[in-house]
Amino acid sequence: MKLLLATRNRNKLVEMQHALDGTEWQVLLLSDLDDAPEVEEDGVTFEENARKKAGAAAQASRLWALAEDSGLEIDALGGEPGVKSARYCGEGASDADRMRKVLDRLIAVPDELRTARFRCAMCLADPAGNETCFEGRCEGRMAHHARGSSGFGYDPIFMPAGYAQTFAELGLSVKSKVSHRALAMQQVVDFLRTWVPGPQAP
Repeated sequence: MKLLLATRNRNKLVEMQHALDGTEWQVLLLSDLDDAPEVEEDGVTFEENARKKAGAAAQASRLWALAEDSGLEIDALGGEPGVKSARYCGEGASDADRMRKVLDRLIAVPDELRTARFRCAMCLADPAGNETCFEGRCEGRMAHHARGSSGFGYDPIFMPAGYAQTFAELGLSVKSKVSHRALAMQQVVDFLRTWVPGPQAP
């Protein structure tokens, strides 16, 4: 059985593939398609973007497709950067640029008000147009400085609840258990393991 992971983000692919290890699904990537669809992530919620990407990939490939959209919500910033996490400093900005902007805006915010969370919405779509969505959340708080060399995105400035280290310091061994993406992927894996293939199974 084939499952298309509808993302071009290599870092996300590593985490998603890690969660699918040991399942019976054969993982395919957008790069495996001759004409992979380009989807504009213009939704106002993470779920809207995930649905849009999964649906387009399933229709183009005639396979089951899994897509996700995720981001960081900081309470002291009114939920920003939120759905615009990857575009917080505009096109072409680096992870370092985005982290610097966040830290600059939080410079006067005390520890007790630096609460935040990572959110991840995932959508599993089939070629017939059926969709199932999942969500994972990881509560935590923002660090005062970037720390650690593992991870990507905002990982060096986010400390998950229960830890004094950032995701970038904790690494994949911890992130694969407690992160927003890991929690959403566990729901996906549980769903796939109980799913009974029907006539339209790949």
